[in-house]
Amino acid sequence: MSIGASDTQPQLEFSPSDARAGFRLHRLEVLNWGTFDEHIWHFDPSGENALLTGDIGSGKSTLVDAIITLLVPPQRIAYNKAAGAESRERTLKSYVYGHYKTERSDAGGARPVALRDHNSYSVLLGHFFNEGYGQHVTLAQVFWIKDSEGQPARLFVLADGTLTLKEHFSGFGSEIGDLRKRLRRLPRTELFDSFPPYGAGFRRRFGIENEQALELFHQTVSMKSVGNLTDFVRQHMLEEFPLEPRIDALISHFENLNRAHETVLKARAQIERLTPLVMDCRRHTELDLEIQTLRGCRDALRPWFAEQKRELLEARIMNLEQETARLGASSGALDSRLRDQRETRDGLKEAISNNGGDRLERIRSEISRKDAEKGERQDRAARYETVASALGLPAPADETTFFANQRAIALKRDESLARQADAQDARTDAEVEFRRLRTEHEEISTELASLRKRRSNIPARMLELRTSLCAWLGDVGEEDLPFAGELIQVREGSQHWEGAIERLLHAFGLSLLVPDAHYARVAEWVERTHLGGRLVYYRVREARALRAEDRSLNAPGIQSLVHRLVVKPDSSMYAWLEAELANRFDYACCDSLDQFRREQRAITRAGQTKGRGERHEKDDRHRLDDRSRFVLGWSNEAKIAALENSAGRLEKQVQNSARGVAELRANFEVLSERLADMRQLESWSSFRELDWRPLVLEIHALDEERSRLESQSDVLRTLGERLTAVDQE
Repeated sequence: MSIGASDTQPQLEFSPSDARAGFRLHRLEVLNWGTFDEHIWHFDPSGENALLTGDIGSGKSTLVDAIITLLVPPQRIAYNKAAGAESRERTLKSYVYGHYKTERSDAGGARPVALRDHNSYSVLLGHFFNEGYGQHVTLAQVFWIKDSEGQPARLFVLADGTLTLKEHFSGFGSEIGDLRKRLRRLPRTELFDSFPPYGAGFRRRFGIENEQALELFHQTVSMKSVGNLTDFVRQHMLEEFPLEPRIDALISHFENLNRAHETVLKARAQIERLTPLVMDCRRHTELDLEIQTLRGCRDALRPWFAEQKRELLEARIMNLEQETARLGASSGALDSRLRDQRETRDGLKEAISNNGGDRLERIRSEISRKDAEKGERQDRAARYETVASALGLPAPADETTFFANQRAIALKRDESLARQADAQDARTDAEVEFRRLRTEHEEISTELASLRKRRSNIPARMLELRTSLCAWLGDVGEEDLPFAGELIQVREGSQHWEGAIERLLHAFGLSLLVPDAHYARVAEWVERTHLGGRLVYYRVREARALRAEDRSLNAPGIQSLVHRLVVKPDSSMYAWLEAELANRFDYACCDSLDQFRREQRAITRAGQTKGRGERHEKDDRHRLDDRSRFVLGWSNEAKIAALENSAGRLEKQVQNSARGVAELRANFEVLSERLADMRQLESWSSFRELDWRPLVLEIHALDEERSRLESQSDVLRTLGERLTAVDQE
């Protein structure tokens, strides 16, 4: 038996032939293995090919299984396969116990009969020799029973030398631990508790690259026949190639390389973008250093300028001190002169007084006082005359006229207050009407701007509500949540019924149609949102097709309002809308009241409706032909035209209202000014406050007396002239 092909080894110059190169089995020894009991049994092929012959049950397969046990992982071993036995006929436990036959038990079943009990142990030993290199390798496995119910325990031995059962695996006592201690003392001997490190060790020594070769060895040793050579070669001779993991690894590696490449490109782009920033930072640092240097220079200038300023200030102080001394001397001389002049003036005044000057002084003072009072009375008289003229009153020439004016002013004041109150009420009403018209015009302008951007007749506030809903839903478009009015239109040729139909379907046209798929989230949004208005929506389930007889039974009559309506044909809700209209709006369109009275559910062109339960209704809060309230149809050109006419009419009304408000405000201001004038006139309680003419006569008399006194005394004239000169000096 040879392990390791000779063609894998280099040519040996010291051997005449390399035919026996490689590890070959030279000796196999077994103890307590199967039926080989008590004694050490050995098989010596000496590296040559060997032939085992014998009767059935003589132990041929037992020795082959011993070699397989030494070389093949335990989980892959199938014992006695070479003899064609069942997979569970022989086990490691049966070999260790030495089962050799079966007998019937007292319970009636079959039980195996063993040569050994749990106190014994078994050993397998294989000695391999490589003549090309002169290398010896010994493999051994020791088995003992630890648990009678479980599998035997193992000890794996690998030695780079020659071991024998008699010398190294016997006479150690009854404890396996003593055997371990003995074997550990042997040179170049390794002990293992499991097969993987043991198998890796001998494969490394034998030059076996992987376990696939041992699998092939196991299959060839136990092979009876080959059913399919291709399958045998693929399963046992070829190493399994993990294609999918390799592909996944390549893809992962490519993705890693791609990400690394993208990271490099990103880093390069970042560097390119950051390079100007780095240059700017360096420039900023240089400028900052330059700024600090300049600041230092500027700070150093302050002491220098302070020193220069100190010197200049000291020189200025010296000059000012000299100027102060000069001015002080001049001031002293002027003070002395002023005192002399005052003494002279006082002397002149005393002399004038002694010569009649007191009367002249009093006359001058009286003239000055009366002249000032005359000016004040003239001003009041002028203001009074102006205001009185505006009020249609005469200028007062005496007390009688003045008091007549006061009585007339009291009467006019009460009248003006009443007119002012009326003007205030009229102005308030006009301003309220102006604001109403302007608000209505702004609403129509806003609605027109919205209509020009779309085709729907639905009011803008309802569309804004739907926009908010779709924004919250995120994945739902406005076309998925239509209003009923966007999908219904009055049929061409029935325009004379349009006003009545619009009035009847107005509320339904403003209803939102919600597909069943979006119903739950729409209901949640409506529940948690303050709408600031009214919203009606319908849950639209998938419509079921009606049988022909059902459709004929429920079909609306020939004069039904339903026949005057058209549902948008490409709508996904066509069937639901058609059924809903037929169910809710099957009203007979009546041209006469006689027909109206006969029908169970009917409508007239004037908008009067008759429903189940004898309920009649007519809502004339809005005109029947008011297109600004129409909501049906998928074209809004007629509504835009109607709103444009309304906007033009309202614009003229707003302008007229604005002019009226301006006129009323101006009238109110005039009345307010008139009342202010009256209050001003009433503030003067006596005619004397306005009468300036007596003061003119009094001033004239005083002036004549002063002239007479001055002309009669030359001394007073001379003293007066000197006093004037002294005062000027």
